[in-house]
Amino acid sequence: MDKSRADASQRFPEIIELNVGGQVYVTRHSTLLSVPNSLPWTMFSQKKPAELTTDSKGRYFLDRDGFLFRYILDYLRDQALVLPDYFKEKASLLKEAEYFQLQELAKRLRPAVSKENSISEEVCQSDPEEAALAGTSITSTGPRSPSLEARKFGYITIGYRGSYTIGRDIQQDAKFRRVARITVCGKTSLAKEVFGETLNESRDPDRPPERYTSRYYLKYNFLEQAFDMLAEVGFHMVACSSTGTCAYSSNDPNEDKIWTSYTEYVFCRE
Repeated sequence: MDKSRADASQRFPEIIELNVGGQVYVTRHSTLLSVPNSLPWTMFSQKKPAELTTDSKGRYFLDRDGFLFRYILDYLRDQALVLPDYFKEKASLLKEAEYFQLQELAKRLRPAVSKENSISEEVCQSDPEEAALAGTSITSTGPRSPSLEARKFGYITIGYRGSYTIGRDIQQDAKFRRVARITVCGKTSLAKEVFGETLNESRDPDRPPERYTSRYYLKYNFLEQAFDMLAEVGFHMVACSSTGTCAYSSNDPNEDKIWTSYTEYVFCRE
């Protein structure tokens, strides 16, 4: 009996749960073994379950881009590469393919990445202002600012829900302006232009650039950083709205008060 349990603990289950950069994926064990000599194949065929890193819920953890892993997993399922229109992450996906040792996938991606790089080089060489702006973006945390002529009119709304606690002594406050998530609403192309790689698109992937979304959010929790990135590409605030509620942390009115607020900032570029 004990021997059979020990043998079972050394085998992977048929259904595998993965935590890739905070994104949860569920797939079959056989899918992860579909490409011999790849990293998933090595992890789930040449190692034992106890040798792999897991998160607090027992999922196998990979510290990689959780959004791009969906395309890695799709490739493992049928060895086909299908990308959405206007896909701008080919270079990043190539890096992920190389990390997971998917040689055939990397081979398919390299020509497209080379073509994109050559187009970018031509733009920089033909437009001195564009080239200068591209050079400054190396030290910036935000995306490359387009030339003034290329900038498009539009609105972007930044929203956040914050909370803070005021104790019985009003001079004592804790967790002031606790920001859980900064949301981004507006035209997809504008949101990507402003926030670049700091934009989390996992709740609304594959959205065409001419469409609008209210499901993007930022990968950081600093409002001032979002404001700086908007100002760098010509946006300015035109409106602000906020609502708030107050509640006690328990039924005792002498206990701490918890204030919760939701605020939206509307930015415009003319």
